[in-house]
Order: sequence, then structure tokens, then C-alpha cells
Amino acid sequence: MTAEPTVVPEFDLSTTYLGLQLRSPLVASAGPLTARIDSLRALEQAGVAAVVLPSVFEEQIEYEDMEADRLSDFGTDSNPEASGYFPDLGEYESVADRYVRHIEEAKKALSIPVVASLNGVSPGGWVRYARLLERAGADALELNLYGVTADMNVTGREVEDSQVELVDLVKSSLSIPLAVKIGPYYSSLGHQAVRIVEAGADGLVLFNRFYQPDIDPRTRKVTPALELSSSAELRLPLRWTAILSGRVQASLAVTTGVHTGADVARCLLAGADVAMMTSALLLNGPEHVGTVERELVAWAAESGFESVAQLRGSVSQRHVADPSAFERANYMSALIGFTSSFH
Repeated sequence: MTAEPTVVPEFDLSTTYLGLQLRSPLVASAGPLTARIDSLRALEQAGVAAVVLPSVFEEQIEYEDMEADRLSDFGTDSNPEASGYFPDLGEYESVADRYVRHIEEAKKALSIPVVASLNGVSPGGWVRYARLLERAGADALELNLYGVTADMNVTGREVEDSQVELVDLVKSSLSIPLAVKIGPYYSSLGHQAVRIVEAGADGLVLFNRFYQPDIDPRTRKVTPALELSSSAELRLPLRWTAILSGRVQASLAVTTGVHTGADVARCLLAGADVAMMTSALLLNGPEHVGTVERELVAWAAESGFESVAQLRGSVSQRHVADPSAFERANYMSALIGFTSSFH
């Protein structure tokens, strides 16, 4: 009697992020490829499930508005006809106008969710521009909490309280889901994450990748420096995703260091709802999304998983046999193991 062939169930890639139903956990995070409509279309065609547009910076908008005001007033006190030498500023398209248009065009061009991103500095600016992006049609908003507190008189608690207040202000002004992109540099990251979620965040994005300035020894000038990520950088967001999974009532997204299907698998096992990519797509092009998805599906079939929902969080701190592996014990084991290799 011939044995029936084993039927391998098709792997269900679907997931939910910020209450949005996605076909897969693969999301294109903010970057050059999400700044253009042609590359956004290419990303969707390659299989990406959602896109995060590049951040609009409050400083950009405010600076441009001040420059426009300055130009419109230039010379008018000396010659009543001076303003006629300048173009009609009513036709001028500002940074905010261009960003709103980009959201509107992205929504028309794509069938997948479009997440707008805002990097602000003032409470009024956050709320004002958050509402603007929602009205433009964004499906969700990502707040990018990036700041360098160089004032020695400001305490860590004051910084954290300010962030919580900002999240509360923005959330209360929106009807679309809100994700908050944070950095890892808190004395008690878990506590601050809980506070941000309690203030209204529907999701946390781990982590903000800080681009540190460099010093050119030849010119003795401070210069911007940009380096693309590698898979090795995934370990920090993995640890905190695993610690937060099941302990905060919010979606979790991992960004920084996601390059392969194995990387996405690690994110999901830790408890992430989605894995976000930028560097990998810049290095390999939009079609890399398909490669990563095939690698993920092949790994899932080999490992016996049938869905993202089934594997998500199965290696989070709450579910592993040794929860201390995500804490100090892992640090000790790594050092002891490295030292032992020399004996």
C-alpha cells in the first residue's frame, strides 16, 4: 500500500500591526526608497506589506516658513513696489506642502498601508503637524523621538516626562493609530516603554538608529556620518523586544539590522509583529523583499511553523526556559565562553 504524501500546510504570513491587517511582517521603514513614488510602487510589487515614509522634521518646516516671511518683507519698508520683484509666495510649496502631497500621491499609488513619520521638537509642533499628516490620508503615524539633551541642567526624568506628555498630546489629537519610535538609551527602558504605551502609543518601534557626528581632522569640522546597518545590530532590539513582548499592550516593530529571512524569523520569535528594513533594501534593491520572504517561508516550513501568529513570541522572555538569558546572565556567559576558548 502506497503511503499518502505528507501535505505541508502553506505558511500564513499575515500579521497585525497598529490594528492594520498586513499580508506579511515585512515593512519598508523610513528611507530614500520610501521618498519616491516609483520606488514605493516597486516595493509593493516586490511584496512589502506596508511602508513608512521618511520623517518630516519640524525644524525644516519652521525654518522654511521663517525664510518665506523674511523674503516677503524684504525691502518693503524702503519701496512700496519692492515686493513685486519676488515670486508670489501664495504659489510657493513648502516642506509641509510637499510632504502632504507625497502622502496623498502614495495613497493613490499603493494599496498597502502608508505610515507617515514625524520628528518634532515642540509640543505645539508635534500636534499641529500630526493632524496635518492625518488629514493628508496617512493610515498611521510614527513619532520619531530623537533628541540630544545637551543641557546639563535637564535631568533624565525630565526628558522622560516630556516624552510621555508629547505622546499623550499627539494621541489625543489623532484618530489614526500611533507608533512611537524610541532609542535604547534609558536608565530603565522597560519602565519608560510602559509609560509611553499608557500615554497612548499603539505601537513601539525598536530602535531609533542614531547617526553620530564625526570630526574631520583635516578640516577640523564636525561632519555628518552615515553607515548602513548590519545583521549584528539586530541583537539590541531583539533583546528588548523579547523582554517587552506580552508585557506591553502595544504592537512591536523591530528596525535596525534586519537583512535576511533569518533576521525576520528572529524578530518574530522574540515577539515582534513586524520587521522593518531600510539598509538591506538600499544595498539590494526593492526586489530583496521577495528574497527575504522566501527565506522566511523556507525556514518556517523546515521548523514546522504554520503561521506568523504561531511562532510570534515563542522565544520571548516570558516563554523561554531561562528568562535570565535576556538579562545579565547572557553577558556573563558570553565573556566566560570567549575566555574558555583560549584554554
